[in-house]
Amino acid sequence: MNHNGRLILIVEDHLPIAEMLGGYFEAGGYEVDFARDGAEALRLSANNPYDAILLDRNLPRIDGVEVCRRIRQEQRRATPILMLTARDSVQDRVEGLEAGADDYLTKPFSIEELEARLRGLMRRSRKTASEPIRVGDLVLDPHSMTAERGGVTIHLTPIGFQILHLLMREAPRVVSREEIQREVWRDEPPDSDSLRSHLYILRKAIDRGHDTPLLQTIPGMGFRIGEHPSAFTASRNQRESVAMRG
Repeated sequence: MNHNGRLILIVEDHLPIAEMLGGYFEAGGYEVDFARDGAEALRLSANNPYDAILLDRNLPRIDGVEVCRRIRQEQRRATPILMLTARDSVQDRVEGLEAGADDYLTKPFSIEELEARLRGLMRRSRKTASEPIRVGDLVLDPHSMTAERGGVTIHLTPIGFQILHLLMREAPRVVSREEIQREVWRDEPPDSDSLRSHLYILRKAIDRGHDTPLLQTIPGMGFRIGEHPSAFTASRNQRESVAMRG
């Protein structure tokens, strides 16, 4: 099937919202599939090459966070996932992003903003490069969109992959928060919690279980990927204290 990069899955159990979203995206030239519970979402995502998934968090049978986790870990799909939810706490956002969501939009939302974010996710997911990049025992392959450390695969969302790609490409240079936002989100900057949450999750993904942390927060300057401490590098206690603050 030729869907020109505009095939999306809407996972929403509230029928009026599903119909509103479906009508809007179909009128805009998208092809749309629907799922009304988590089990149906997993079946459809396993059998169709979606360009993006709009995923409600609160679903019958299997909740949205678990659906997202299974798409990433069991199905090994890198499909951009935008999670829709009525919850807006930082912990809820982190939980969704840790499960593999690329973005998080709180209800009620502007459908124009929803489409803009969705377009941005799909555009970024199509970006590829060629040569693998290595920093210490961390290896990133832009072509296959995979990363590993010490020979162990690291599971990253497309946004997490883009941030890590930028940091590794520029290593050992310090990359500012503003530069990350321009590179990853371009003309659609996220709210302040989004970047902070993505960096927190990325730090856990690449450094947890390793004696030498590679993702370093440089207070007042930005972030860097590096194997060894430098004059710019925060102390271990400083890194831990700012981990959740990004």
